[in-house]
Amino acid sequence: MNSKRPTIAVSLGDPSGIGAEVTVKALQDPEIRALARWFIHGSNHAMHVAAETSGIPIDWVRVAAGGDRAQYEIDSDYVVLDHGQVLGLFHGREPSKPGGIASKAYVEAAITDAMRSIGDPRRADAVVTAPISKESWSLAGYRWPGHTELFAFRARARRHCMAFASPRLRVALATTHVPLMNLRDLLTIGRVFDPIDLGNRLCKDLGIASPRVAVCGLNPHAGEHGLFGDEEERIIQPAIDMALNAGIHVTGPWSPDAVFRDALLGRHDLVVALYHDQGLIPLKLVAFDTAVNVTLGIPIIRTSPDHGTAFEIAGEGKANPSAMKEALRLAARLAVSGRMSVGTAFGSTAEGPARGEWNQTGPWTP
Repeated sequence: MNSKRPTIAVSLGDPSGIGAEVTVKALQDPEIRALARWFIHGSNHAMHVAAETSGIPIDWVRVAAGGDRAQYEIDSDYVVLDHGQVLGLFHGREPSKPGGIASKAYVEAAITDAMRSIGDPRRADAVVTAPISKESWSLAGYRWPGHTELFAFRARARRHCMAFASPRLRVALATTHVPLMNLRDLLTIGRVFDPIDLGNRLCKDLGIASPRVAVCGLNPHAGEHGLFGDEEERIIQPAIDMALNAGIHVTGPWSPDAVFRDALLGRHDLVVALYHDQGLIPLKLVAFDTAVNVTLGIPIIRTSPDHGTAFEIAGEGKANPSAMKEALRLAARLAVSGRMSVGTAFGSTAEGPARGEWNQTGPWTP
């Protein structure tokens, strides 16, 4: 065991999805395994099923997540912190209340490990999250829109955003899991500035010395100087001006139907999209198996494969672990380098209450 390697907590996501399978397959790769010590929060039974279905040897150490041993240093590089068997595993292969309860418990435990004090033998240097089902969380009574909002709230981050890194394209989002028709009430100058600033820092953490950031317009043709909407002049341009004053190399607003092509041609290092599908459709088109979701603006390194639970193939041994490998690899890379600017860009972001209050009986209010 190399004690200098980072410790990375992995939450297995929905137990009826492909989280266990892609995790087992990814950690079967010797290059990935050697990058860190891996502590898996999830169901040992689901891991066993995934390994047996995929013909992979069971070579991890099981520790009961609620037992005394789990509270102290564990002398192993590959550990499953077992939260217990989930009833009805793969039965129906669909969103379920048990799946929501289990997957929420896994990620909460991983966050707890990441927020342990420095020097704690159980402290995680980064967290990788396997896919959850937002419908399962809803069935279980949780109203969180997704991992990003939960991490930001637990870390009490004032500023945060969802970003994606892949070999061909990098994207940061101004808004995340919100209804499209609500955008006009959510977009502000600050909401557009945050992904520019935080995404610029991520690019530097990835080794790009002078990132070139491009910002999408909201409207067709970036508004055509007000002909198709005034958000570009009223909200987006002031945010770009703020970023320019902060020394960031940023341009835009660019027409959304052309800027991603320009990025693929190497003219931009990061594209800031204003809503979820504006950024995710082109990203998944060119990098579905290699894109990594990164939460920016929190004092925790958190990555995730950019795909869903894939209930339709769960338990069949068909899942492709490529995106999970990339998520594990990036988490280890950021943890080893000590690059925590993903959580401290443009001043401390872990001060005071999160941007937005969470009401367990109502919706997330950004």
